[in-house]
Amino acid sequence: MSKTKRIFIKGNEAISRGALAAGCTCYFGYPITPQNDIPEFLSTKMATVNGEFVQAESEVAAANMLLGAAAGGVRAMTTSSSPGVSLMQEAISYMAGSELPGVIVNVNRGGPGLGDIGSSQGDYFQSTRGGGHGDYRTLVLAPGTCQEAYDMMIEAFDLAFKYRNPVLVLADAIVGQMKEPVTPWEPKAADNHGAEDWCIDGAQGREKRLLKSLFLEDGALAGQNRNLQSKYEAMQAEARADVFECDDADLVVVAFGSIGRIVKSTVRRLRSEGKKVGLVRPLTLYPFPSEVLRDLAKQGKRFLTIEQNCGQMVDDVRLSVRGIADSEFHGHMPGDLPGSDDFIAPIIKHLED
Repeated sequence: MSKTKRIFIKGNEAISRGALAAGCTCYFGYPITPQNDIPEFLSTKMATVNGEFVQAESEVAAANMLLGAAAGGVRAMTTSSSPGVSLMQEAISYMAGSELPGVIVNVNRGGPGLGDIGSSQGDYFQSTRGGGHGDYRTLVLAPGTCQEAYDMMIEAFDLAFKYRNPVLVLADAIVGQMKEPVTPWEPKAADNHGAEDWCIDGAQGREKRLLKSLFLEDGALAGQNRNLQSKYEAMQAEARADVFECDDADLVVVAFGSIGRIVKSTVRRLRSEGKKVGLVRPLTLYPFPSEVLRDLAKQGKRFLTIEQNCGQMVDDVRLSVRGIADSEFHGHMPGDLPGSDDFIAPIIKHLED
């Protein structure tokens, strides 16, 4: 692994640079705010790695181009923001059903509908529940800093090929548009986990291959779904979280992404005032770090989930600790940019209840 000096860049540029470091050679996308810096950057930089950049005619087209490149065993990606990702769901379901690796980045914006271009975490359900039709899952990574955005892009491509499955990186307008120092690095080598044995690259000199999500023979679809569920079970080993000041905490706050980062500042301040508060910031949203929370629940901790939405991840928190504890919820509404002071009152309220 080689590192270079720190650079001062936007989160969207960190995502782009991380993808290139991961060996991405195909990008397909369509303009939408607040992720437009990504296609703008890659429109020139992709040529430096002998890659392909295509501004597709729509998000539907971009996602299906990703499907095609993935079938060829290529490290490929698409990016969009909330309503654009909604349009990609059919192709993502087809990729999961066909067991194809690809990376999708959602720089989450406000909704529902057109909403606004500001920060939101309203796409948690869409990201972690499959989003499209059928019983499938995408691995979901949630960066809270520009450095994590860079690092997680490298991880996303590795996980996509390891599990032959789409991986979604769920950023948001805060992560995408803020600027901070990032230390770029490059992995030693890209591991495509034997993609040469299944990819479609021309059948000359070998048996033909078929990649599909259509299973019409009696019992075939049931068998494929059992296969996929076994794979999703194996993915649970990838679950992880940033656990901060939880050892002696009476109240553990659970928050992800940029909100988790802001809440960490609030926790630091309350700690300086002698308040016993901790933070769990999930880094993977699927698989969800349930065991981390369950272990804390067994220690008698109480929980407060904070999100910039009307209540989504809180469902997973409650499922994680069910039978032992519960979680209160505080939602900071999309369309209102939060600061660390905004979370002092709700945390103290639930700490003292």
